[in-house]
Formats: sequence, C-alpha cells, structure tokens
Amino acid sequence: MTPEQTGAGFSSELFADAAISFLEQQPADRPFFAYVAFTAPHDPRQAPEAYLERYRRRPPPLPPNFLPQHPFDNGQMRGGRDENLAAWPRDPRVIGDQLGEYYALVSHLDTQIGRILRTLRERGLEQNTLVIFAADNGLALGSHGLLGKQSVYEHSMRVPLVLAGPGIPQGASHDALVCLADLFPTLCHAVGAPVPPELKGVNLQRVWEGTTPRPREALVLPFLKFQRAVVESRYKLVVYPKIAHQQLFDLELDPHETRNRATEAAFAPILQRLHARLRDWQTQARDDLPLPDQYGPAPVINLSGQAREPDRWQPDWIIRKYFTPASAP
Repeated sequence: MTPEQTGAGFSSELFADAAISFLEQQPADRPFFAYVAFTAPHDPRQAPEAYLERYRRRPPPLPPNFLPQHPFDNGQMRGGRDENLAAWPRDPRVIGDQLGEYYALVSHLDTQIGRILRTLRERGLEQNTLVIFAADNGLALGSHGLLGKQSVYEHSMRVPLVLAGPGIPQGASHDALVCLADLFPTLCHAVGAPVPPELKGVNLQRVWEGTTPRPREALVLPFLKFQRAVVESRYKLVVYPKIAHQQLFDLELDPHETRNRATEAAFAPILQRLHARLRDWQTQARDDLPLPDQYGPAPVINLSGQAREPDRWQPDWIIRKYFTPASAP
C-alpha cells in the first residue's frame, strides 16, 4: 500500500511542476506522450487566496437558468455529495459564492496550463506537438436548481474540448457532435498508429479538415438508471424512466433548456424521431433499462429544510461555511 503523501502546494501546481519537469527532460528529436490529470476544479474547491479574492471583488453572475430548486426528482436529488453543498431552496448569495470558488479554481488551473504551454514553446516543441485540452463533466452550480454534474443537461454534458498543433486551423471552432471517446482514434491517426477495429470513436481530423464536418447525427447520453438523453444538432430529448417524465428542448432557440416542448403538438414528429433513436441505441448498446410506454407530468418535490450531511472528504472550512445555520456568505 502506497503511504499517504501531502504535497507542498496546490494540486494544480504540483501536477504542472511534474509535467514541466518531464518536458524539460525530453530529447527534442524523440516523440513523447504526457497526460496531465488535473483534479481541479473538482471539490473541495480550495483555490489560492489571490484567485478567490478576485471573484470576491467581482462575483460571477448567476446562470441564466438558475432555479431555487429543481422541480422534480431526477434520481440524484438526495444523498449526493454535490447537491448537499447548499440548502434548498438555493440562496442566490450562496450560489454566487460557490461560483466564485469554482471560477477561482478554473482561473488557477488556466495559469498552470499556461506554464506547461510556455515550457513547450521555450523548448522549441510547440510547433511539433499535438495539445489536447478536455475536461470532466461540469458542475451545475445553480443551473436548474442543481449543484452537481449528475444530470444530462447541457451545462454538465458539453465539456471543453480544444485541440492545437500541426495541421489544426488556429481559432476555428466546430459544432459537430463529438465525445471524448473520439480522442483515441484521433491520436492514433495523428501518430500513424493503427486504430483498433473495436473502437467506436471517430477521427476528429476529418472534422477540422472539413471532409466529415458532422461525423454523427446524434449522441445518446445515459446516466445510471435514472436518465437517458438523445441530442441532435438542434433538438434534445431527456427521459426519466423512474418517474415516466420526458423533456424536449430546442437547443437553437433555448440553449439553456428552460422550456420543455414535449407536450406541444407541433413537436410530436421530432419527439417520435428521437424516441426511435433512443430505442435503436438501446438495442445496439444492450441497454436493458425499461422505458415507459407513456409519459406525463413529473411529481413535484420540495426539499426545503431537508437535513444535509457533508461527505467525509470536505475540509472543516467547507463544513463551517455551508453546513451551519448561518451559511450565507
């Protein structure tokens, strides 16, 4: 068993230090692979004080889809670490404070990534290195009345994905439906390695070169046994099998997913198409979660005043700040 070790600084700095040390030892004429698995901005949200102070002076705005409570039980409302970090209904002041902590961690992480990129440039490796930045699913932090990432809403599903390097157009962006599983075949193609035939991902080089700007028509987003979603370029279906409820969003007109169109007659053909996609995916993926034959309104819940318990990983200052009666900053 590896003995427990305590680092001398913030984790993002320690990971960047290790990556920089690795790069400084690489011969300029030999290929290398470096995977830097930062933990930020995962909780506990402990950023350096200077970064926290930046957002205390100018707190981030609440998300456009902020709600005091999620209107129904999505299967992850009770007992989870993330959702317990603030009381119901969500106090805008508390959410603003948590957003500041989150942004502080992200800003600090950006600084450390900048250090790594600067090392590539100083060693003359920048023009011959493929750099990929991706992230874990994002926290809701007030969106839809949620705090965590245990949902299939866009704020938690649309993770950052940035690629830079030889042959990749600078400053370009694409709206293709891609996922992190696409990175493996993309890397294989980049280094001339054979792509294992069993891989389901696509080579993203075809996207930025324009040969296949839309490699797939839809993506299915499953979350445990509680949620299933199908997203196309414009429309998105979310199904909650346990409560026989569904949501349909027009992402072009409603990117923050605030208006459910599932009961509107004009959207019936779109709903039918997305359900067919979901059933086809279940067959292919051998997903045996039963889906309802009919859907209706979701049972309304009210978690106001519900008791909360911190998980064992939270530091004392988080417990004092968010689990005491006077929890508002």
